[in-house]
Amino acid sequence: MPLDDLRKKIDSLDSELLRLLNERAEVVHGIGEAKKQAGLMIYAPEREEALLQALARKNAAMQGRLPEKSVRAIYREIMSAALALEDDLKIAYLGPEGTWTHQAALNKFGRSVEYVPKPSFEDVFDEVARRRAHYGVVPIENSTEGAVNHTLDLFADSPLKICAQILLRIENCLMANIPKEEIKVLYSHPQVFGQCRNWLHQNLPHADRVEVSSTTKAAEIAARTPHAAALGGALGAQLHGLTVLDKSIQDSATNTTRFLVLSEATCPPTGNDRTSLMFSLRNEPGALFKALTPFNEFHINMSKIESRPSKRRDWEYFFFVDILGHCEDAALMKALGELEQQCSFVKVLGSYPNTDTTAPP
Repeated sequence: MPLDDLRKKIDSLDSELLRLLNERAEVVHGIGEAKKQAGLMIYAPEREEALLQALARKNAAMQGRLPEKSVRAIYREIMSAALALEDDLKIAYLGPEGTWTHQAALNKFGRSVEYVPKPSFEDVFDEVARRRAHYGVVPIENSTEGAVNHTLDLFADSPLKICAQILLRIENCLMANIPKEEIKVLYSHPQVFGQCRNWLHQNLPHADRVEVSSTTKAAEIAARTPHAAALGGALGAQLHGLTVLDKSIQDSATNTTRFLVLSEATCPPTGNDRTSLMFSLRNEPGALFKALTPFNEFHINMSKIESRPSKRRDWEYFFFVDILGHCEDAALMKALGELEQQCSFVKVLGSYPNTDTTAPP
């Protein structure tokens, strides 16, 4: 087919796509009005993931040319636009702009909603708790560096729930406005230095390392400091006019950070869920064994356990546990009932879709 005819076909398809997108937006608006009348939340993580998985299956069945990641990216923005139409959706995240948390929030909510960068974990929690933001996004753990303890600590006194998780592949870069051989000092977040430990030892062993609050702050400082470079995401380099000297310098090729979406309410069951909870033990022999026994008794898979000082009494600890299943599942409800009998404190932090799709950076 001649080039001009192909372009005319593209124009015709684009017109049809626009018509269908607007028709879809009208239907979404109707759903939004029904949700408001019923007092339901506009954003539904459980529906979102089910829709994306169904679209991926349909695309595979029709042997579409678009890969799954492209289908997900396109529909992420379509759903983002729909959310923006229904409400002035505000998403608080651990800032500043350009951090990995910002990237995770963009991957989850798209570019049509409003983002509110906050300087600390406490501020993100507070923004959502005071209803100045609809949702918050914070990191919870990295596949190589482990738990983000500050996030864990804040759940003890927060009324917020977890309604979704985000898995983001982390690809750190070396960025600067000078050649690599002129670098004398490196700026980055402590976790990033940990993620790139072996690479730094092999490539920049003599450069001084300065820890800062975020990778974006590192890029900002490196942009104005002689003989300086930063480690972080390519988005930070773009925002501060730095050149990416080396890509994907993290020691683990599958380096992934898990983020949580904070909300006033948890998520309904989807059939493939994860539940996060915290508990404190009575000070008696075998207390932890007794607390964990119900999960074994009801064949509930525990995927994670962390302990943190309670900061209320010396030598008292909170245990944070992730288990597979939803807090409304019959077996899990029975296990939680038995857990409460063994513990001085139990708090369900939320149930949410157990998504296993890692988003690209």
